[in-house]
Amino acid sequence: MYSTTLCFVVDGLPARNVLLGMKKNGFGKGKYNGFGGKIEQNEGIKAAVLRELEEECGLIAAEQDLEKVGELDFIFPEQPAWDHDVHIYIVKRWQGGIRETEEMKPEWFPVAAVPYATMWQDDIHWLPQVLQGEKIKGEVQFAADNESVRAVTITAVSSF
Repeated sequence: MYSTTLCFVVDGLPARNVLLGMKKNGFGKGKYNGFGGKIEQNEGIKAAVLRELEEECGLIAAEQDLEKVGELDFIFPEQPAWDHDVHIYIVKRWQGGIRETEEMKPEWFPVAAVPYATMWQDDIHWLPQVLQGEKIKGEVQFAADNESVRAVTITAVSSF
């Protein structure tokens, strides 16, 4: 299992609006998601969050502006090489302008209109809580098609 990051840019907590990116290629192509990716060797988790945020949408944030809101294990029984744990962060302050990149096309959405139908199917099980300011831990097991959710366990936690 490898480690990844996921960052959601919001206008406060509870959020009214969230910045999502349409993945243009690679793992998750055609899906909206937060910004993130693999943690490189000898890279800290927060450094990876900040690097991926800038690479994928052009925003620059400071480490102190990252708020950890989740840890999830994603299990793909039919593709064990895809198994990974995700460190989820929220950022409410940033610098720079949002830009489309080779990998992502960013777009703001009202929280009431998050496009769950064009996101990973697990997101509906935990992202609403995160956008309301809750912190979570859990596990998501995907079905044989590597898209559908077989099982989800989400637990609210008080802190990280």
